[in-house]
Parts: sequence; C-alpha cells; structure tokens
Amino acid sequence: MPVVIVVVSIMVGGGLLARELYRLPETVPDAILAESTTARPLAQQPGPDTVELTPDAAAHPRSAAVRTVLQTYYDSINHRDYDLWKTVVTRERIQARPRSTWLNDYGSSRDGSILVYRINPVSDAELRVLVGFTSTQNAEDAPPELPEPCVHWRLVLPLALESGTWKVDAVTGSTTPELSRC
Repeated sequence: MPVVIVVVSIMVGGGLLARELYRLPETVPDAILAESTTARPLAQQPGPDTVELTPDAAAHPRSAAVRTVLQTYYDSINHRDYDLWKTVVTRERIQARPRSTWLNDYGSSRDGSILVYRINPVSDAELRVLVGFTSTQNAEDAPPELPEPCVHWRLVLPLALESGTWKVDAVTGSTTPELSRC
C-alpha cells in the first residue's frame, strides 16, 4: 500500500509540473490566429493584411517586435512604398533590391492572410521566422515556377538586429520557399 501511495504522489506531482512547464503565457497578444484549413474563394484573396501569430509564435519573447516589423514590411509592399520598406530591412537587403527592381518585383503584388507560425532564435542578433501568406498579382509578375494570379507562400524570413532594431535580412539560398496555387 505505501508503494502505491508513493507512485500515485509522484505521478500527480509530475503531471502538475508538466502542466506548469507547458502552459501558454497568461497575456497573449491581440493578433493571434490558429491555423485555418478553410480556403477562401479566389475573389476574397489574398485575405486580410494584418500580421497574425500562432500561439507558439506569440509565446516567443520577441513576438511583438517581430509582428511590428513584419506588419510594416507587408504594408510597404501592399502600398508600393519603397521608402517605408527600407525602414524595416537591412542595408544588405536594400542593396540587393534598389527601388527600380523592388517596384518591378512588387508592382502588382498584394499580400494577405499573413500568419507567423514560429520564431526561432539563431543568436542574440538573429531570428528565423516561419511565415505563411497569400499573394495576388498579375500572372506575369508571379514567381516563374508558379505563374499564377494567386499563390500561397510558406517561407523562412531572417531577421537581424541592425543598429538596435530588428529588420528583415537578405534571404540566403539555404531556405527554399514553399509555393502552392490558391
């Protein structure tokens, strides 16, 4: 009998400890969305342009900064505002995309249904953000591998701390975006 009491006590204590370790934070940002499996009709694409976070991403200590940077990043694309875009990307990314290239690349793009799935630290000054979004564009402006007017994207965006501010960094060849037709 004493052995049963000890075993049950250990199991209850372990369960309570596990519950505390895996509990979500009590304060959760407003823009959180669980993954949706419901597809939007093509006429409603690309969806809302607000950056939202899964509970996993929202639990990351840098979630508010990441959300702010990405919201400005996508707003700049949707409003064709290169000067705004330059405020949230690194110098390296600006050099890789001068104004004329950027306007050509995003000339007909509209991004929405933006969801941050995960935020992974690489170092104190680098993050990798797994983000999914939908873009609509003229088919001729779509990615060459998927020349469609509506594309679902999942990719890893690198963020770097530059002059004390988080910014979207240049994407390296080590990450390959996933694309699918809407």
